[in-house]
Amino acid sequence: MSDKPITQILTELKKGEANALDELLPLVYGELRRLASSHLKRERGDHTLQSTALVHEAYIRLVGQKSVEWENRAHFFGVSARLMREILIEHARARGRQKRGGEYKTLIALDDAVSFSREKQLDVVALDESLAKLEALDARQARIVEMKFFGGMTVEEIAEVVGISPATVKREWSTAKLILYKMMNDE
Repeated sequence: MSDKPITQILTELKKGEANALDELLPLVYGELRRLASSHLKRERGDHTLQSTALVHEAYIRLVGQKSVEWENRAHFFGVSARLMREILIEHARARGRQKRGGEYKTLIALDDAVSFSREKQLDVVALDESLAKLEALDARQARIVEMKFFGGMTVEEIAEVVGISPATVKREWSTAKLILYKMMNDE
């Protein structure tokens, strides 16, 4: 295990230093696995994607990001949350296409801490579509929802990534939940 901070290793990775990748994986694997497990706990019981596969797919995409200016550890895990969301959405859409004309819905159970719907389960594709609409209205709010819901990040971690105060994160989170609730219940 490396004694270097993750941010330093990410900078070395961007510069193309060969051993940076070997140093990075042991440092981030546990946290990526926790994120993946958090995502998959909210998925339906018969989900075919395993947390190890989700971690590996996200990691491959993460280290392939050549245009990202890694700011710090929190930024890395914020991007990780987005990539895991994309992978889960791609998986859900592919599975939907395979089931009777795409009628199959992938449902995720809502955690009490991030619940913004009366339903105990939420269609992950519908949530993604609503998040895309929210992003058009307010990109920062959509990013906060993504990091909180899909990334399992704390208010403080989100504040660090976005560069705003924790109080602003809480306010934006509350507003975003109301907007998403309205979008998802009007449809």
